[in-house]
Amino acid sequence: MNRRNVMIAGAGLLAGLFSRAQVASAKPASKFEVAYSDAEWKRRLAPRQYYILREQGTERPFSSALLKEKRNGVYACAGCALPVYRSADKFDSGTGWPSFVRAIKGNVGTSIDKSWFMTRTEVHCRRCGGHLGHVFDDGPPPTGKRHCINGDALDFVAAARKAKSS
Repeated sequence: MNRRNVMIAGAGLLAGLFSRAQVASAKPASKFEVAYSDAEWKRRLAPRQYYILREQGTERPFSSALLKEKRNGVYACAGCALPVYRSADKFDSGTGWPSFVRAIKGNVGTSIDKSWFMTRTEVHCRRCGGHLGHVFDDGPPPTGKRHCINGDALDFVAAARKAKSS
């Protein structure tokens, strides 16, 4: 493991030490198409999904099954099923989280996140406001961006297979 990965893994472990009460709350529901009460979000989402999507948490690095997902398809917001990333834009960043060079145009929003003693660009679902992850400027071409996304914030939808013609 290189120095960068050790630092990233350490940050992920540190995140787990903070209680949910110390994590900034999610965006106000009133400005999104899909809006539920806090109780309804808790009912609809698994605890880890709720923590990430609604409380801006993060999962432990290398814990997401989506890291190894190689099939063609789309990654949708686990909160509202809006497709937010394409498998064609996924790459292995070595950071421990699913990474993408770009989002599906118009399906994510961004905001400034000043938590963790740094300034980052947060990515959230434009339809429900769910926290997905962050964007960094150390990605590969063609964008140079790395959308570092929590796997628990996503559902993978495999592309339909084409029927064989006879």
